[in-house]
Amino acid sequence: MSFSKKFCGVAGAGALSLFAALPAWAQEAAAAAPTPDKGDTAWMMMSTILVLAMILPGLALFYGGLVRTKNMLSVMTQIGAATCFAMLIWVIYGYSLAFAGPSNGFISDLSKVFLAGITPDSTAATFTDGVVIPEYVFVCFQMTFAAITVSLVLGSVVERIKFSAVMVFALIWLTIVYFPIAHMVWAAGGLFFEMGALDFAGGTVVHINAGVSALVACLILGKRIGYPKEPMPPHSLTLTAVGTGLLWVGWFGFNAGSALEANGSAALAMINTFVATASAGLFWMLAERVNGHKGSALGFCSGIIAGLVAVTPAAGNSGPFGAIVLGAAASVICFYTVTVLKPKLGYDDSLDAFGIHGVGGMIGAIGTGIVYSPSLGGPGGADFSIGGQLVTQILATVTTIVWAAIGTAIAIYIAKAVTGLRVSQEVEYEGLDLGEHGERAYNP
Repeated sequence: MSFSKKFCGVAGAGALSLFAALPAWAQEAAAAAPTPDKGDTAWMMMSTILVLAMILPGLALFYGGLVRTKNMLSVMTQIGAATCFAMLIWVIYGYSLAFAGPSNGFISDLSKVFLAGITPDSTAATFTDGVVIPEYVFVCFQMTFAAITVSLVLGSVVERIKFSAVMVFALIWLTIVYFPIAHMVWAAGGLFFEMGALDFAGGTVVHINAGVSALVACLILGKRIGYPKEPMPPHSLTLTAVGTGLLWVGWFGFNAGSALEANGSAALAMINTFVATASAGLFWMLAERVNGHKGSALGFCSGIIAGLVAVTPAAGNSGPFGAIVLGAAASVICFYTVTVLKPKLGYDDSLDAFGIHGVGGMIGAIGTGIVYSPSLGGPGGADFSIGGQLVTQILATVTTIVWAAIGTAIAIYIAKAVTGLRVSQEVEYEGLDLGEHGERAYNP
């Protein structure tokens, strides 16, 4: 027996002796108040910071590098401001609506507005009975998910939307779209939580939600001046590549952190986030070659994001080889969505938020119902039924699509009524950096 095990055994025996000497009411109180594990708590705090790094600077650089020089700062400012606004909305009432208390299946109540009743001693449950983390840590972790989701939507409307419209849209959209879907999928009592929908880290809540919302938003806003006749190439693929790397690193907090503990489930999510992403990055470049193009840096970055998106709901719900197949499939399908479907339909999704996050999220969410099977290396039980789970996954996916589409239309039209929504032609020609913020990303 090792020293550590022997020491723990002695300590445990002493604790049990003391526990047995307590009155019955004291024993019940002690049993009902588990203490957060410091290792799990530290891991979740680190995961939260990793998700923040996905947004600032990760997503800001990824999106910023893809636009024209004259709009670089506007994109980074929109993402930064929307992130900060989402954080404030979350602690004021968002956390309460998503996770506070009794559920009607679609939303929670307002019992934790302004984080009422939460103290440093408050705890939040994990997926293991008796294991908890500080509730403030859970609040922060989920707060970063809300922040990145609303920021992802902006990828379809950059280079022509007003900054004021972004802020109004963020307020309405988070309230009527994000908080209800987060509750339905992730909170006890939520519609799809109770149905057993599998969404480990946000295939429906984050990616389908953001991707579909992005499509609706760009359709209502309209195309950029000159699209698609004028070339609008990325001004800095170097910055996009740096942003891609930061997104991938931060995504380990996103996916492995969603285990809520530093355990085997987090480890499974970690390896799946490695291999699904690696597969997707290479398969996008392969798809380019098959279609007569050179394997590109932009394609590689796009494939990386497609793989990360697809594996998000499956991160802890798939075996590594299932994750590899899922990443490859999502990458190829997203490639054709972006290069074939988008030009044919003619919509101006500036940075392919729908083509990658929306479509990749749908593939991941539905595919999770397959790769969860133990026969394919997944962690499902012996009685797992692919058919039954697929029905649940499809229902969750379709509901998210419909809810996001309707809610986004409402949010965009409110923003239009309040702000006018779109910058003037003069500002769009000049660039939003100067027109909206009075600055340049690069000075001569």
